[in-house]
Amino acid sequence: MGTNGVKMRAMGKRVIIVGGGHNGLVCACYLAGAGAEVTLLEQRQILGGAAVTEEFHPGFRNSTASYTVSLLHPRIIQELRLVEHGLRIEPRQVNNFLPSIEGEGFISHGDPDRARSLLAEQCPQDINALTQYELALHRLAPVLRDLMLTTPPDLTTLSFSDIPRLFQLSRHYGRLTNEDRRLLLKLFTVSAGEILDDLFVSPQLKALLGFDAIVGHYASPYTPGSGYVLLHHVIGGINGKTGTWGHARGGMGAISDAIAAEARSRGVTLVTEMPVERIEVQDRKARAVRTLNGDSFEADIIVAGVNPKLLFCQLIDPAAINPETRLHFEHYKCQSGTFRLNVALNQIPSFTGQPDPSVLTGGVILAPSLDYMDLAYTDARQSGYSASPVVEMMIPSLVDDTLAPPGKHVASLFCQHFDPSLASEWTHRRDQAADTIIDTVDQFAPGFSSTIIARQVHSPWDLEQKFGLVGGDIFHGRLSLDQLFSARPMLGMAQYRTEIDGLWMCSAGTHPGGGVSGVPGLNAAREIIRTL
Repeated sequence: MGTNGVKMRAMGKRVIIVGGGHNGLVCACYLAGAGAEVTLLEQRQILGGAAVTEEFHPGFRNSTASYTVSLLHPRIIQELRLVEHGLRIEPRQVNNFLPSIEGEGFISHGDPDRARSLLAEQCPQDINALTQYELALHRLAPVLRDLMLTTPPDLTTLSFSDIPRLFQLSRHYGRLTNEDRRLLLKLFTVSAGEILDDLFVSPQLKALLGFDAIVGHYASPYTPGSGYVLLHHVIGGINGKTGTWGHARGGMGAISDAIAAEARSRGVTLVTEMPVERIEVQDRKARAVRTLNGDSFEADIIVAGVNPKLLFCQLIDPAAINPETRLHFEHYKCQSGTFRLNVALNQIPSFTGQPDPSVLTGGVILAPSLDYMDLAYTDARQSGYSASPVVEMMIPSLVDDTLAPPGKHVASLFCQHFDPSLASEWTHRRDQAADTIIDTVDQFAPGFSSTIIARQVHSPWDLEQKFGLVGGDIFHGRLSLDQLFSARPMLGMAQYRTEIDGLWMCSAGTHPGGGVSGVPGLNAAREIIRTL
């Protein structure tokens, strides 16, 4: 991205990026590479947004919010020289482990051959259906990965310039068989639970697969549309292998640090502890950024790397926005229902039904069935959270000894279905909810609570206040059909351009959505460069 002609046109163009999350950093790199003069403003003292590593207890460091690698796009890794800047991604030997309070646990191994062998022992009645399902997902994955890098067409004002994009979409879709197309339609429209119930018999297998449908999605696995959330989590990969997961050595902050290093090498000015109060708009043109400390940064182009709801409802004068736009974003759905704990441990936990410690190098999912997940969601709607919440535990210190002192460990507890609408009420319920999560882990790993040295607690409200994740939404907006592709974050704005001249968006609230992929930042930069 960035021929000599583009660089000449970009020379002298002043760009301000609001928000130093990984997408903002990616966008900054590409714009600077095209010759723009780029300044990035971040409210916290550390860059990376939710992809950061922090010390939460003396000697114990962990990924504070985002916690695992799969969606980071290979193109970004290569073009931004992330490996040269120190990024190392260790693949999981085990993808996931589903403990059982009674009997043996259920394992999804990282090696396909071993995974198939294990599953043939654990659910022989489902092995053929599972093989066909995985093959279908592997056929869908490259099509969807291509679409991730495609700027959605504007469905409100289709013009001649949009025709090539529509043909491109047609070519992608043309690769699929009719059976694949039917599955794709189902994944976008019906529930993950319905799809999995139709395909499989084993409750454990359905739970292992269905967990991906509720990650960061405040809904039951039987909620229509949850099938796409499942798909969103399986289209990634690491080191060239689709559907695999990994650990960033040094935590997720290592990704942001590597991107920031490349940004600096391209001349980007990175400013921390600089919270933005307002984007100044005059005559329908974004002119400047005003910070809370009274500084003003004038710019030719302003790029918002923050949640679109935050952008349109807090950072812009309502008088500068069309009333229908303001109303849309007031009702824009941000509701992950996510609760995050980081804990320092004096020893490795031991789970019931655990064959050996190696299974703890993957994600440990405490949700034995789809019905368990459904009940957790129902309880959350009634009481704020369930007495038996959905918990995924990761122990990254098992594969990364930089995170904890010798003989000690850190664990991430990523927990689902905590009512985001409670907002600031979470400040009074936070610790009680954290205790409930620990009690739930104790049921699957007796004695776990006694191994905890310290803990760091983030309710949905804390995630919003600390990282700007409105409603604690890790995706900057629900991944539902009304908020995807050409409708993300609003019909007419899916091309990263807003209705205000000179104001663009590059956060996960734009296409293709959440996860640490960097693709929204890449796509936004491409579209901005085209206008230079």
